[in-house]
Amino acid sequence: MPRRPYLPARIPVDPYVLALLGTVGLAALLPARGAAAGLAGAASTAAVALLFFLYGARLSTREALAGLRHWRLHLTVLACTFLLFPLLGLAARVLVPSVLTPPLYGGLLFLCLVPSTVQSSIAFTSIARGNVPAAICAGSFSSLAGIVLTPLLATALLDGDAGGFSLDAVLRITLQLLLPFLLGQALRRWVGGFLTRHKKALGYVDRGSILLVVYAAFSAGMVAGIWQRISPLRLGALLLVEAVLLTVMLLATWYGAARLGFGREDRIAIQFAGSKKSLAAGLPMASVLFGAQAGLAVLPLMLFHQMQLMVCAVIARRRAADPLPPEPADGHGADGADGADGHVAEVSRPSRQAAARAR
Repeated sequence: MPRRPYLPARIPVDPYVLALLGTVGLAALLPARGAAAGLAGAASTAAVALLFFLYGARLSTREALAGLRHWRLHLTVLACTFLLFPLLGLAARVLVPSVLTPPLYGGLLFLCLVPSTVQSSIAFTSIARGNVPAAICAGSFSSLAGIVLTPLLATALLDGDAGGFSLDAVLRITLQLLLPFLLGQALRRWVGGFLTRHKKALGYVDRGSILLVVYAAFSAGMVAGIWQRISPLRLGALLLVEAVLLTVMLLATWYGAARLGFGREDRIAIQFAGSKKSLAAGLPMASVLFGAQAGLAVLPLMLFHQMQLMVCAVIARRRAADPLPPEPADGHGADGADGADGHVAEVSRPSRQAAARAR
């Protein structure tokens, strides 16, 4: 008898997504106008700079570089995030204008350029008993690369306000994203301890800053009248397209990793790190790149974020129920298929111990 698919007792709904939707509703009812709009825009710009300063101050480049031993896995995740995703996004251009409007397609393509998540990729990899250290390093590499690659890919591939390598776009990216990030990295040795001690409080600063960015972006969209261009039918079509996109990436990362010779634990890390997109990184980037059009541009990313959480929660629980393959007598597990240098087994072994403690 075939095994019934595992469904969690409660489909996860990210409370922060609810807060974001509440912020969108507030911007729809009470959009910032006139002087208030200017103040909201200035506060949003400062919030973006603060966010990327904190990203830089928190990211341990030493820990990230330590994961370079597992270079094949990280290159696979980066290829999925910044090559396969964008190619699928470009292929979706055939859906314009019959299925997606040009602004919605721009948001979908931007979604395909955003780096992978860190926290949720690690959490789902741990639940599924995968290679947790590799997921940590892969998420860190993706975030670090996304600081440069996402804005550059966006200016190269997107039409309209974010399209083209204009001097203004490069200046905005440098001043609002790259410079604060590099400053955070430079000051990490002095402020890292403070950030660690106040991690919980600063988490509220992060989320509050992103809510401010969302309010400013959606307020500008309301004033400009961009929301009148979206019908419920177009919104439903967008959800269907994103469901297909997520399905393709989940299948490509899982079976593609198997064809590349990765073992079970590494395939899990690749699947969760290579198929997901970061809302926290994408929202402030969109506010810099799109300006008044940012509200409509981030809508596909917000919807995709919740969709990936729900689907990956089901997959992670299903993977957790799978029996682990026995380790060979020589001490190298199936994840050692990466080659004779033993780097994969070296990184994968701690995740077995973590899974054992979780059980």
